[in-house]
This record gives sequence, structure tokens and C-alpha cells, in this order.
Amino acid sequence: MIIGYTAGVYDLFHVGHLNLLKNAKGMCDKLIVGVTVDDLVTYKGKRALIPFEDRIEIVRSCKYVDAAVPQYDMDKLTACKKLGASILFVGDDWYATEKWKEYEKEFNKAGIKIVYFPYTKGVSSTIINSALAKLRN
Repeated sequence: MIIGYTAGVYDLFHVGHLNLLKNAKGMCDKLIVGVTVDDLVTYKGKRALIPFEDRIEIVRSCKYVDAAVPQYDMDKLTACKKLGASILFVGDDWYATEKWKEYEKEFNKAGIKIVYFPYTKGVSSTIINSALAKLRN
């Protein structure tokens, strides 16, 4: 059985999130999704509009997701090992960055493949938040 893992905030769930989960599920038998807890979102200098409990329930309810778990830190390698995942799915904005080149070496040593998916053009929680702010002002 091939287990895949991906993680994110999933605030203001949109079609880009759905595309990621759908494509990831197409490449594994079981898809586990880490949903970032509110404290970690704050640590990253952001603020989720939707509370963690609601975000994880939305992700858990998606038909492409087999399990949703809290993401308490940014250590995706440890999460993959703990969950038995052999594939990590991430957005292609990380592709070929120095940080992720190093991660790839660590993941390769652990026998875990990293798959980069393109972001859905024109949609993101940041874009939605910005549009809403403009409409409200």
C-alpha cells in the first residue's frame, strides 16, 4: 500500500486545495493530510480566518482524504516516517530552492519521494483574503 502525505493550513478552502488533494490521491492508495494548528500558523507570522477545528473537519470531509491529522511543526520528514508515508506532496513554489534541495537528499535517504504539484493559477487563500478586504473597504 502506498501512503502519501501532504500538509497545509487549508484556510478558506478553495479549488486549488481540492486540486492538490485530488492529484495526490491519484498517486497513492491512502492520503493523509496534515492540517496546521492555529499556534503554528501564528508562529509562521500569519493568522487563519477559519479555526483549526473547522479546517480539519473540512479537509477530513473531502472524498480524496483518507485521514486528516494535526500538524504541530514543520518537520515533514518526521511526519512521513511516523505515518509510514512513502510520498510527500508539496507545491511547486518550493521546487529547486536551496532548502528543498537539501530536504530532497534527506527524504531520499529515508526512501521517501517528494512530488511537486503546480499551484492552481489565480487562486490562493492570500488572493481571496485580499479580494475580500478590498470589497469590504
